[in-house]
Parts: sequence; C-alpha cells; structure tokens
Amino acid sequence: MQTLPLTLVVITFNEAAHIARCLDSVPFAAEKLVVDSGSTDDTVAIAETHGARVVHQDWLGFGPQRNFATTQCSHEWILTLDADEYLSPELAAEMQQRLPELMGSTLAAVYLRRTTLFMGAPMRWYRPMLGERMARLYHRDRARWADVRVHESLRFEGASTTLRNTFQHLHNPTLVHKSLKVVRYSELKARDWHSRRRKPRMWDVPLVFLSAFLKDYLFRRAFLDGWRGFIIAQTAASYAVYKRMRYYEMCRNPDSVELAADLLARHGLDR
Repeated sequence: MQTLPLTLVVITFNEAAHIARCLDSVPFAAEKLVVDSGSTDDTVAIAETHGARVVHQDWLGFGPQRNFATTQCSHEWILTLDADEYLSPELAAEMQQRLPELMGSTLAAVYLRRTTLFMGAPMRWYRPMLGERMARLYHRDRARWADVRVHESLRFEGASTTLRNTFQHLHNPTLVHKSLKVVRYSELKARDWHSRRRKPRMWDVPLVFLSAFLKDYLFRRAFLDGWRGFIIAQTAASYAVYKRMRYYEMCRNPDSVELAADLLARHGLDR
C-alpha cells in the first residue's frame, strides 16, 4: 500500500488491549508515533511490533501531551487518534483517495466523524455518538492543541473541511471504567479551575445536574436508545456535578489537592 507523508500520533498509558488495532487501521501513514507516559503493561512492545516509534514523556496533561507529540513528528501533517479509536475501512479508503490533494492545499485542519460503541453495541439515536465532528487531522504549523489538562481541542484559524466516513470509538468497556474516568477527568478539570482561581458556585449544582441530564436525555435523543440512553444521560449529569463538588472541596480544604493526587497516583489515575 502506498504511504502518505503523514504521522499518526497516539498518546498512551497501559493500552495493550487496544493499541494494535488503532495502529493497524492506518496502514498508509508513513510514520506511526506513540507517546507513552510510563505504561506498565505490554503497550510499548506491542506498539513497536506494529510499526510505531515510541517516545516516552511523563504525563503533562492532555493538551500539553499532544503538543509535545507534535514536536516529535517527522511530517507536517498529523493524524491523532486515541488508543481506543480506529479508522473504519471506509474512512481509510477515503483518506487514501483524498489526502494527497488536501495535504497539498492551504487547509489548517480536517474534521473526521466519530461513531461510538457503548455497552458493546453502537448507539442508534444519541447524537454525540453518531458521527460527532472532531478535528483530528491537521498541519502542525497551522494548528495547536489547547494547553489544558482535559477536554483539549484543536485551535486553528485557517480553512478546514470534513471527510464523509467515520472512525470508531470503543467507549469505556464497562461502567467501572466509566466511573474511574469520571473521577480522573473531574480531578483534572478541577485542577484547571484551581489554577485559574475560578470562584466555586455550589448554588447552581442542582440546576447543572438537571440541565445536563435533560440536554442529553431529551435534546440529544438519548431516550430513544432505551436504558443505555438513560445511563449515558445520568453519567454525564453526574460528571457535571461531581467536578464542581470536587473543586469546591479543593477551595474549602486545600490539603485535599495533594491527598487526592497521592491516591490517584497509587492507582495510576493521575494521567
């Protein structure tokens, strides 16, 4: 298969179960780069076996970690995937056909559409899991990731386009994984707020839960996916509330920042 002057970037920590499928789904990338933050499983060995160059970088936060990865790439155009994501054969074929022209243009970024599996099956109605547009392919001199610890986004001012076919996301294999992710992401978001000295607002927490639940359950059509849709809406609303409660605790009891950081580090949830 003809390769394209493109670097696939994947940031990892203990992703042995997923990394091979992710890397193999992009056979046309001239370079595959894995930036690992200290995996204790077989992630590094598997990545190297599947053609990736592995670079170690202690965890910096999602945005800074992706920006560091950008500096390690050999090519100007970069495709970034999470380890639990992979290109569909249809999208891989579309990219092989269209990328030579797109990469020769003045575009800053290309949007891809992501579909998500939840509880072992695709969601049929819930909008964020049906072709969610995400800027994942970009020219490194024309775009940069936001320097935030979590919920990073690609920032650019130039032109962009969107490809038609989708890539796949294996969303949290179990609710246990989801619950741990809520704790981890809440901590990172609360730390961002703490760094900016944002004022805690506990008075709006009940409204936040209700609005977040209704947004996903009704307006994003989760209710049409049955009980799985209810679970999606409930966990999204709980996350919205928990990160605010955790931030309030940081402000009320500053010692909790280090206490929580030590606990999360012992369980590998500090990255």
